[in-house]
Amino acid sequence: MSSFPLGASAPEFVDLHTHSTASDGARAPADVVRAAAAVRLGALALTDHDTVAGLPEAEATGAEVGIRIIPGIELSAVEGDMETHILGLHISEREELEHRLVAIREMRLNRAARIVERLNALGVPITFEAVLAEAAGGAVGRPHVARALIAGRWCGDFREAFDRYLGNGRSAFVAKDKLPLSEAMGLIHRARGIAVLAHPGAGASRERVAALVGLGLDGLEVLHPSHSWDESQRLDALATEFDLVRSGGSDWHGTLEGARALGMMRVPGQWIADQEARVAVVASRRVA
Repeated sequence: MSSFPLGASAPEFVDLHTHSTASDGARAPADVVRAAAAVRLGALALTDHDTVAGLPEAEATGAEVGIRIIPGIELSAVEGDMETHILGLHISEREELEHRLVAIREMRLNRAARIVERLNALGVPITFEAVLAEAAGGAVGRPHVARALIAGRWCGDFREAFDRYLGNGRSAFVAKDKLPLSEAMGLIHRARGIAVLAHPGAGASRERVAALVGLGLDGLEVLHPSHSWDESQRLDALATEFDLVRSGGSDWHGTLEGARALGMMRVPGQWIADQEARVAVVASRRVA
C-alpha cells in the first residue's frame, strides 16, 4: 500500500470524487470528463449521489479523450443517528445496485416534495415543478431545491438557502429515509466495488473506524478539500493501522463556487492500483 505522498511527485494524478448533472453537479458527465482531460488527470471517478446513470456517458467520453474512468457512486447511509456518505469505487456489476437505487431515488423525490410543502407553509411559493426543472432528470437533492430558491429570488445564494431553510434542523429540513450503512457497503461489494468512507474529517476516530472495518469498510478518503493537513495525516495513519486503501478527490460539482477545483487534491495514480488489489480481495471473498 502506498504511503501518504504529501509534497512528493507522482507520474500522474487522479481525482476519485466528482459529481455531474446525473445527480447534483452542474456539468454533464461528458463535460466533467473533458474538464479532467483538460487539467491532464490520468483518471477520474464519477461518483454521483445515489445513481450510476452518468457512467455510460462518462465512460464513452473517457475512451474518446483518452482518460481512464473509474465507475463509482456516493451513497447516503445512516450510522446510528448520523448520516454517513460512502463512496463505491470500481463498481462493475450494477444490476442489483441499480434496482435498489430506483427506490432510493423515489425516496429523494418524496423528500423534495415534502421540503417544498414546508417552504410553502413558510410563505415561500416555490413549486415542485421548479425543483424538478433544476434537477433536469438527475437524482433530486437539496441542492436542486436551493437552486430553485435562488432562481426565484427567495435566497441570494446556496449558503443562505441552507442556513435559512434546508440545512439540518432548519425550518424546511426533511430527513432522508434510512439506508443502513451495512446495507450500503453490501450493495457496493455485490457490485464488485470497494466501500470508502467519504470525507470523514475529524469524525473518523480510531474506535469508529474499527467498527466500520468490522462492517466491511475497505478504505478512507484521506484527501478531500474539507480536511485540514493534520486530519489528512491522521487519516493516513488510520489507513495504515487498519490496512485500508486510501482515496481522495476534489468532490467537484462543476461550479466555480468556493475554492474547489477539479484535480486540486493531487491524488496519486498509485492509489488506484492499491484499490484494484482490494477489489480482487473483495471478489475472492464473494467466491469463497
